[in-house]
Amino acid sequence: MTASVVIPPAVGLILGGLILPMLQVRLRWLAVLVLPLATLLLVWQVPDGVSVKASFLGYELALVKGDALSRLFATVFAVMAFAGGLFALNQDRVVELAAAFCYAGSAIGVVFAGDLLTVFIFWELMAIASTLVVWSAGPQARGAGLRYAAIHLLGGVLLMAGVAGEIAANGPAGFSKMALDTLPRWLMLAGFLLNAGAPPLSAWLPDAYPESSWSGMVFLSAFTTKTAVYVLLRGFPGAEPLIYVGLFMVFYGIVYAILENDMRRILAYSIVNQVGFMVTGIGIGTEMALNGAAAHAFTHIIYKALLLMSAGSVLYMTGKRKCTDLGGLFRTMPLTTVCGIVGALSISSFPLTSGFVSKSMISEAAGMQHLASVWYLLAAASAGVFLHAGIKFPWFVFFQRDSGLRPDDPPWNMRAAMIFFAVLCIGIGVLPGPLYALLPYKVDFVPYTASHVVFYLQLLLFSGLAFFLMLGWLKRTLTITLDIDWFYRWLGPMLARHLDRVVTGVWNGCVSMAKRGARGVPEGIQQYLGPEGILARSWPTGTMAFWMTVMLAAYLVLSYLR
Repeated sequence: MTASVVIPPAVGLILGGLILPMLQVRLRWLAVLVLPLATLLLVWQVPDGVSVKASFLGYELALVKGDALSRLFATVFAVMAFAGGLFALNQDRVVELAAAFCYAGSAIGVVFAGDLLTVFIFWELMAIASTLVVWSAGPQARGAGLRYAAIHLLGGVLLMAGVAGEIAANGPAGFSKMALDTLPRWLMLAGFLLNAGAPPLSAWLPDAYPESSWSGMVFLSAFTTKTAVYVLLRGFPGAEPLIYVGLFMVFYGIVYAILENDMRRILAYSIVNQVGFMVTGIGIGTEMALNGAAAHAFTHIIYKALLLMSAGSVLYMTGKRKCTDLGGLFRTMPLTTVCGIVGALSISSFPLTSGFVSKSMISEAAGMQHLASVWYLLAAASAGVFLHAGIKFPWFVFFQRDSGLRPDDPPWNMRAAMIFFAVLCIGIGVLPGPLYALLPYKVDFVPYTASHVVFYLQLLLFSGLAFFLMLGWLKRTLTITLDIDWFYRWLGPMLARHLDRVVTGVWNGCVSMAKRGARGVPEGIQQYLGPEGILARSWPTGTMAFWMTVMLAAYLVLSYLR
């Protein structure tokens, strides 16, 4: 296949997103379902190596460069765009669908980018489109969208500074593995980690995502953080600091998800937690660990979207999102309940689900590298995941007390999207071979050994027992949990008010000094401009002619001397 016949897979979704608002309803529905499938076909038409090039500002850009890793991520992104579009067919806000498709297309553009400048271009398009998805929820999401945009603009600045420094030092080059030995590369790493939800700015994710619409958060959960995982896999595999960053993210997400009352904020913190597993695997850096990180990103997109579809269905049918307002919904929303449980089991790495065949590869890699402390921490974190997402979310939303709500299951398209992803979660868990075949390295791992299955069952059952023993402590109240966003929700405004008082005082002092100085000016010029001043007097014609002659003579003398 030659480069001239390869169509960049990102083009279809981006252009399709731009024209969606112009289409009539039925034609728009058709486009929403067909465009991702056409994009998936284009993904698998991309050969290995650079197939599409372009010139920009004197640089040669590799717009499309294919390999196993890029095809893996592009495949799941296209599948996510299809399922997300199916789920959102009855979304009235067309701008959200348009932005979501541009968002998905930009993510695919990043994973096929063969150079750093192309990565940056699609990275920024992704930030703009995802901000529009947040804002599409309405006026209540305006503040969260502004904070989201500010954080991602900061990430873009860090990335651009790193890319510029890298090009200045080494010239234009492809996007490949880099050592952390220069400041520009540290800046790029910081920009990538910011999008991954790494500390200290992790709070942007649970702050912004839950403020999006019932369908918007399904799209948001899939692309930004997983694109960050992809660029970390591509650019910094084996970077040891990522192990510690990932472990922090794992336990940060668990702690705040357990404390949270809002069902969608529980799942948002869970995104940070799950991405932490992937970042840890990237830091370990062996082929097994990198395969595990890539596979877990693939499965996470599916089961997290399924969880958010079930939560979005509850929000769509009841208008409520807090655990204290929900409960007993299994009576009238049986399909949503079952799909939510499948997603909860998958995120908990329960045997015969997709999470089990992917996450366990990362733990296995830690054990193979004799990283005992990392292995034990990941095992403890797996129990914590079951505690907050595997049990807490479905228990408080669908079971616990009877809230008195009697909503039906959502419309057919939303049910179809949930069933599709539930089948994928179980199918990948039962038959992981097709997923393993897509991974960048040869897979030498058998998930279903007796010791492995028994260990995880013991871990999960112990976690489940602990949940019900501590149920009285875990019951939620009408509270709001602040984490690092305390700095810009409380400390930031306080500092801003203090700075405003200081600036106002300085400004008022300057104005007072200027006024005092201005009052002295008329007194100084009275002798020239006042009624009796020199310039106000009527001069005789002869005197005026005399002084004009003197000035002319001085001008002639100066001209001669020059």
